[in-house]
Amino acid sequence: MTQVVVALVVYVAVVAAIGILSTRRSSRSQSEFFMAGRGLGTVALFMALFGTNATSFVLVGIPGWSYHDGIGIFSVNAPIIALGIPLTFWAIGSPARRMAQRLKALTPVELYAKRFDSRTLGLVMFGFFALYTVPYMVQAASASGTMLDVASEGRISHAWGAAGVVAVALFYTSLGGMRGTAWTNVFQGAVFLGFTVGAFFLISSSLGGLSAATEAVRRHDSDLLRIARGRFAEPGLFASWSLVISFTVIAFPHMLARLMAAKDQRTLRSVCRMYPIALLLLWVPAVMIGVWGAAEFPGLDGSESDRILALMSEAHLPAFFGGLGFLAVLAAVMSTLDAQILTLSSMVVRDVVGPLRGGTEEGGVRAGRLFGLALGVLVFVLSQVWTESVGDISRMAFEGYVTLVPALFFGVRWRRFTAAGAIASIVTGNAVLALGWVAGRGVTWLGFTPVFWGFVAGIAAGLLVSLATRPADSERTRAAFGSVR
Repeated sequence: MTQVVVALVVYVAVVAAIGILSTRRSSRSQSEFFMAGRGLGTVALFMALFGTNATSFVLVGIPGWSYHDGIGIFSVNAPIIALGIPLTFWAIGSPARRMAQRLKALTPVELYAKRFDSRTLGLVMFGFFALYTVPYMVQAASASGTMLDVASEGRISHAWGAAGVVAVALFYTSLGGMRGTAWTNVFQGAVFLGFTVGAFFLISSSLGGLSAATEAVRRHDSDLLRIARGRFAEPGLFASWSLVISFTVIAFPHMLARLMAAKDQRTLRSVCRMYPIALLLLWVPAVMIGVWGAAEFPGLDGSESDRILALMSEAHLPAFFGGLGFLAVLAAVMSTLDAQILTLSSMVVRDVVGPLRGGTEEGGVRAGRLFGLALGVLVFVLSQVWTESVGDISRMAFEGYVTLVPALFFGVRWRRFTAAGAIASIVTGNAVLALGWVAGRGVTWLGFTPVFWGFVAGIAAGLLVSLATRPADSERTRAAFGSVR
């Protein structure tokens, strides 16, 4: 308990200090507060993106998932993520950054609303971004509460843990804006990546080495060591899930906003090269710790397996290092939560309230802080009443984000794409996905899950409606895409 308290105090002090230091540059304008002046360099951008992507789903959800389904979780996730995510950064993030700079857009919603001169499209996009981001934030707060509860042996309740994490994230985000969150993400990324890699080697050593740990799993349940396992062995289901995990990240509004804040194209290319290595370093330990935990702590049902990282850390790590375990989860949670708070509040200010009331640059920053506070309170309340597993909440949000990808891609890559086509793509894709959810979990159509068909429907609707409607104003299109070379 002493190590937990000391580690927590040091961690909070560091992120608070970073937030305070970043205020020297964060409050001058909305561009600086919401986008770090479009000047994030390679290290800051990489850690901001990686930290935002490496959520509690990886450090809590994936060990819990692999506890039940084995190492097959790695084979159906990590390689596709390592290649697919950087590809989407190039396909959507790179042109979005250039277009946002030309149109002086500070949020993803503002980018597409200006691209098509359509406030209606902006409001539709904001609605769906919020619909899928808020549940994702809720699972992050809930996961942090679980980890603190276990690490403190019940002295810090789930409610107090979740409230503390949200409060600290709100503090430094409100002070430093995107620059403050990017700076803290450098520290947070080092914490959770360092802990995860270190825990992998220390736990395996405590279990007698990699061979002994694997043999214990084989004796417990040899199916956990199968490369292809369960429903993901079926081609249609594998393709559907591959679509989710490779395309969903670019549709996170907080990820797209950070890509828009990159200093230049060279910075983006460097990040794309670094990303696969870092993701593999994170996924291998997360999966294996969950698999080893199945042999060490059998009998955990459903969402109880979300506690396996905490249980394995407590049982096999030195006290001084084990104290970093819950900090790793907190770092992962906060590095995502801060970006989500900032991006959603910026969209409310710039895209929902701003066009109606106007206001000054400083007033926009103040409004962003107030909306961030309101959002934090909402997330905490929902984290206390939502009972789904971390993995279940994340999967629903991931599927929803995928239905937005066709509109995001065509909007920055196809000049003939229209606002009506974008709205049709988003609405149709989500309608198909919703039908699948209503039909019940596990339903498939022709071997593919509803998210696959929602994605296909979004593409078809976007193409057909765009070709059937009047193109956007040619002058506005040239302003968005630049001169044709």
